[in-house]
Amino acid sequence: MWMPSQLPEIAERMESAGFRGRAGELSELARPPMNAVVRVGGGSGAFVSNDGLVLTNHHVAFGVIQYNSTAGRDLIGEGYIAADRAAELPANPDYRVLVTTGFERITDRILADAHGKRGRDYFDAIDHASKAVVAECEREPGLRCSVANMYYGTDFHLVKQLELRDIRLVYAPPGSIGNYGGEVDNFIWPRHSGDFTLLRAYVAPDGTPAGYSPDNVPFTPPAHLPVSTRNVKEGDYAMLAGYPGITYRHRMASEFEGQVEWQLPSRAALFGRMLEVIEAETADDAEARVLYASQVRSLLNGLKRARGELDGLKRSDAVAARVVDETAMLAWLEGQSDAATIRTDIYAARVVLKQVASTRERDQLLATLLRHTQLLRAAVTLQRLAFERGKPDAQREPGYQQRDEALIEGQLRQVQRRYAPAVEQALLADLVSQYLALPAGQRVAEFDAVFGTTAEQARERIAALYAGTALGDEATRLAAMQADAVALAGSDDPLLRAAAALQPALLRLEDEFKTHEGELLRLRPAYMRALIGYRQSQGRAVYPDANATLRVSYGRISTLDPRDGVRYLPLTTVQGIAEKHTGEEPFDAPRPLLDAIARGDFGGTAEPSLGTQTVNFLTNLDTTGGNSGSPVMDAEGRLIGLNFDSNWESVSASWMYDPRYKRAIHVDMRYMRWLMAKVYPAPHLLAEMGLPAE
Repeated sequence: MWMPSQLPEIAERMESAGFRGRAGELSELARPPMNAVVRVGGGSGAFVSNDGLVLTNHHVAFGVIQYNSTAGRDLIGEGYIAADRAAELPANPDYRVLVTTGFERITDRILADAHGKRGRDYFDAIDHASKAVVAECEREPGLRCSVANMYYGTDFHLVKQLELRDIRLVYAPPGSIGNYGGEVDNFIWPRHSGDFTLLRAYVAPDGTPAGYSPDNVPFTPPAHLPVSTRNVKEGDYAMLAGYPGITYRHRMASEFEGQVEWQLPSRAALFGRMLEVIEAETADDAEARVLYASQVRSLLNGLKRARGELDGLKRSDAVAARVVDETAMLAWLEGQSDAATIRTDIYAARVVLKQVASTRERDQLLATLLRHTQLLRAAVTLQRLAFERGKPDAQREPGYQQRDEALIEGQLRQVQRRYAPAVEQALLADLVSQYLALPAGQRVAEFDAVFGTTAEQARERIAALYAGTALGDEATRLAAMQADAVALAGSDDPLLRAAAALQPALLRLEDEFKTHEGELLRLRPAYMRALIGYRQSQGRAVYPDANATLRVSYGRISTLDPRDGVRYLPLTTVQGIAEKHTGEEPFDAPRPLLDAIARGDFGGTAEPSLGTQTVNFLTNLDTTGGNSGSPVMDAEGRLIGLNFDSNWESVSASWMYDPRYKRAIHVDMRYMRWLMAKVYPAPHLLAEMGLPAE
């Protein structure tokens, strides 16, 4: 997962692998193809026309599709094709497309005031410096700026991104194409999914980013990727660019052990239990199932990912491998002049990590109950926003500054599209009951005061909170957003009062987190200096762990031998769709697709060597969460695929990259072209992308 700025260092390796351009030029974010690659929602995507058409995954845009769906207008099931620009549907108000325009190293500026400080003071010094840099950067209208932490506090970069806020749904295949195979096939090869969706970015008539307005016009991107019309085969060069969310490959051996022994099993159990609650509460309520479709899909993906990651880390014996690598690194360190200083910081970091682990059960549950509710989260957000508004903007908590208020408003506006009272109350009651079962030392007085000290009390109090609140009404939420801290604290709304009662605890827990995080920001760079020095001594280049910044991976369309006697071929075809079809979810291929497969009318999109239409293909590219929707390009920078998944054997790649097993799964652009030409036709969109309507 190379930073574009690192590509000149590995140019010869890329070119020897088959890249036909000048690899060094890929480091220039203002030039194609990098300036056509964008961050979309929680994933990635790319511009594919001069009129702001964005290609990403169906599952990356799923929240947009769900936002525009109701029980009587099921865009999730039926799909959607906008006949013209006027028919394109607005996305949820907080949905964004971000175009990276700058990436600048600013380490000295960020760390200038942190030297000599510890804990919370160290955290605050970096936080204040980062806010100042961001505020200065965002004086330029339309920019969304951030500071990216590289190598765990060793290096910092300023990321400049154009923030496009008016995003509209253009083309989504039916869910039985976009999510064919569902959770059964998730992370499994062979795949047969048409996991793609087209969106369009709009701006104000003067070209500046703006919120939704019928007067807005399509955005003209700096570049767009041409969709390839050539055939691809095993061994062909492939290159991916996107925004991988987070990896942990450079973490300490003790953290690897904690991931395997506690984090993954506990996360799987937690998500599984939440899904059971939601399923039980929505079983007889079609409208509620639509409202919770996006959350259920996210939880299902998280559950399967946790199980797959655990399975993969055990298969690769990752904990033992990391212990061996770390031990060798520490042995190498003894021969270095600064060994004593680095060793002291490494041991101190281990102590902090043990302190963090002492409350991990509590911290996971409290974070989950705030993240996976709508009304409670809205109440907590409103109270915190009012509290932060009492400070100068530069001193506010990130996420609650003036720059964030449009996003907060967007989140508050869409609550009722993702909320059913009975479901949320049942979910919250179950999470609180798990919290109440924790040892007394992990309990928090304010949470006990609000929810009670027994599961029965919690259910009764939650029912009373939700029975009396008016926050289910959008106008009420938006009005509360304008209230000051005194007014909200004295509100007669029971949920707002509960959030006010919880706020001191949340601030106290946040202070504990920042104290630990500040120490780790101060101490981890010693570990990274040792790790980088050790690996460079072996001739190994080191890229930073992923952190939602633009990264590039290169490789080939590739087979996989996952176990003895088994070989995965790199291309799947539409025959696999028909073979899997049962007529029931998740293998319920729509009739127009089955009829088109039976006709065999594939034209120019068929793979000549197979004599049929391809669907998905497999590469050895390095990906993780956030790379969903990443464009996959050929040796000349043409778009040949759209990343959407990994194989089961490589789900653990966020922690350990094992080239024996790591593969990425992509939608073949030939399948997208065929669907849009022959099955669910959109000739006007094919023409816009410069593609033949055949």
